Amino acid sequence: MATVYTARQPRVGSAGGFGCGSRVPGASLPGERMGTRKKVHAFVRVKPTDDFAHEMIRYGDDKRSIDIHLKKDIRRGVVNNQQTDWSFKLDGVLHDASQDLIYETVAKDVVSQALDGYNGTIMCYGQTGAGKTYTMMGATENYKHRGILPRAVQQVFRMIEERPTHAITVRVSYLEIYNESLFDLLSTLPYVGPSVTPMTIVENPQGVFIKGLSVHLTSQEEDAFSLLFEGETNRIIASHTMNKNSSRSHCLFTIYIEAHSRTLSEEKYITSKINLVDLAGSERLGKSGSEGQVLKEATYINKSLSFLEQAIIALGDQKRDHIPFRQCKLTHALKDSLGGNCNMVLVTNIYGEAAQLEETLSSLRFASRMKLVTTEPAINEKYDAERMVKNLEKELALLKQELAIHDSLTNRTFVTYDPMDEIQIAEINSQVRRYLEGTLDEIDIISLRQIKEVFNQFRVVLSQQEQEVESTLRRKYTLIDRNDFAAISAIQKAGLVDVDGHLVGEPEGQNFGLGVAPFSTKPGKKAKSKKTFKEPLRPDTPPSKPVAFEEFKNEQGSEINRIFKENKSILNERRKRASETTQHINAIKREIDVTKEALNFQKSLREKQGKYENKGLMIIDEEEFLLILKLKDLKKQYRSEYQDLRDLRAEIQYCQHLVDQCRHRLLMEFDIWYNESFVIPEDMQMALKPGGSIRPGMVPVNRIVSLGEDDQDKFSQLQQRVLPEGPDSISFYNAKVKIEQKHNYLKTMMGLQQAHRK
Repeated sequence: MATVYTARQPRVGSAGGFGCGSRVPGASLPGERMGTRKKVHAFVRVKPTDDFAHEMIRYGDDKRSIDIHLKKDIRRGVVNNQQTDWSFKLDGVLHDASQDLIYETVAKDVVSQALDGYNGTIMCYGQTGAGKTYTMMGATENYKHRGILPRAVQQVFRMIEERPTHAITVRVSYLEIYNESLFDLLSTLPYVGPSVTPMTIVENPQGVFIKGLSVHLTSQEEDAFSLLFEGETNRIIASHTMNKNSSRSHCLFTIYIEAHSRTLSEEKYITSKINLVDLAGSERLGKSGSEGQVLKEATYINKSLSFLEQAIIALGDQKRDHIPFRQCKLTHALKDSLGGNCNMVLVTNIYGEAAQLEETLSSLRFASRMKLVTTEPAINEKYDAERMVKNLEKELALLKQELAIHDSLTNRTFVTYDPMDEIQIAEINSQVRRYLEGTLDEIDIISLRQIKEVFNQFRVVLSQQEQEVESTLRRKYTLIDRNDFAAISAIQKAGLVDVDGHLVGEPEGQNFGLGVAPFSTKPGKKAKSKKTFKEPLRPDTPPSKPVAFEEFKNEQGSEINRIFKENKSILNERRKRASETTQHINAIKREIDVTKEALNFQKSLREKQGKYENKGLMIIDEEEFLLILKLKDLKKQYRSEYQDLRDLRAEIQYCQHLVDQCRHRLLMEFDIWYNESFVIPEDMQMALKPGGSIRPGMVPVNRIVSLGEDDQDKFSQLQQRVLPEGPDSISFYNAKVKIEQKHNYLKTMMGLQQAHRK
């Protein structure tokens, strides 16, 4: 009797109690548009093998089912209830499928819907060595064999180009879960650095996120590939009998997408993320032969996969309320993906060999259980606050127009609702002054805004009158605060006022007053006038960039140009020495070959003449002895010269790095200088000065002038033109080459540092 694994009816929802990772049934996150519930898609990919078990593994004609048959164990006797047949119904069985077909079947729709605001998750699961990493990453050395993840990156940027009506931002992150610890695979980048505090998984109303995980903005496809390859080089792998490059951790590459409409009136914008999960493979320790650290890693891997299966079983059970998401870091990080608001796809990788049939059955059971899980994909919509303000301003202007029409119909055309200008405020101030003087009997009331301004002008006039009175008194009298008892006592002692505070007298009828001289004036000195500098007149027509570049190198960029020439000179000198050393090494090698031939000739001649021994020692003639000594010296000299050549090559690589940096700096400074001197309009020059709103370097320019190209630059350009896979592969290979060059450079520098320490 065969056991058939099919999906049951989808759950209405998964309730979450205190401390669990489930959402309340029927609830939606803020900013989501409710969607319909759908089952998780589960596919099976069979690893190609020459030893395929045709009698035990069979595929259905619909390419959606797979049957497993086991022969009964006759050692159990006549009464044997051992199950021998299983049948699994899935969304697709992929056997002998290319990477192109895998992506088209599994991932293309998920990535496409992510640009429309739907979250997506693609997960690879299976036994160690079954092809999970190959399915997800592919062979990065070959463009045609790239996996789901690089193809997803390409599709995202291709679709962005096809949507000119939206401004779309792409960011990426790369998380590794190793031995129940979280690691940022992009922390090795110079502008990120290692985190001081350990990363943690945090939940908020918007979902689950990793606190401390770096997220990187990518403006083009090549930048995303560079980040991907950078993270891949930091992954932890190990070797055992089942797989020589076994992933020892779970990895989660996330693409964050944010799309704003270029139509300014559109307030809504959408966000989404694509989780691409490469799980570590489950292991049977007896087969993999793991020991030591690899054994410890396998224990953590199996434990986390066991918790993942428990969470899947709970999600598929309609009677379960508590979903154990927080049992391990893997299930907690994937909480949004497992039964959340995203399109979920599982790719189960299995072996097709009879020896691995037990693990194959376990993987297929997991896929069947995953099909019982349902998700509720929903569009993630948010509102742009800045655009909302602008739309409200437009609506306010429209309401003012409607109010003006109403006032004109009721003969109130003189009423305005705009803020008062300076002329209107001055008129109200004049009315207030005439009203206070008595020349105006009343002020006509027109609007509430006018009433507020009238009261404001009353306050202004009162304040001005107070200042005028105080100024008049100060011209005649010395004003002293009544509470300043020290000043009053001093004046009384001087005889200026009596005990009651009245003036004693005024000498010869002259008044006197006290005041404070301005801080900026000093007796007997005149204020110096500031010097004014005339800026040079800019030509009507900007000079050509080659001419301007020569001028820049001799003036503003002279220091950078000097450093560039010095580094270039040092680089050429090192290259010349390396060339001479190479020629010398080749000459020594030729001399070694000649000496070996002469020595062999002497040996053959000695063997023909017969061997001479003295007390068991071989006796050779003087000429053969001198050849042996010469060969020994030549080999020693060869090793010394070769070591010098290796050091020179390392120095050349470092000098090349410095030259490239200087070239980039010189070109960047020239672009800034040229644009600020000749391109930017004169009315913007004030903004570029110190304290202005535009800082140097904010004006984008295209690099037109280039320095002399090195052979490496020419080779890179030639490589781009003749790539066999076509222009689509340029970004892929460029990112790969850059990461390899970076790591080779770091490896060389570490080797030099170790050599200097020794």
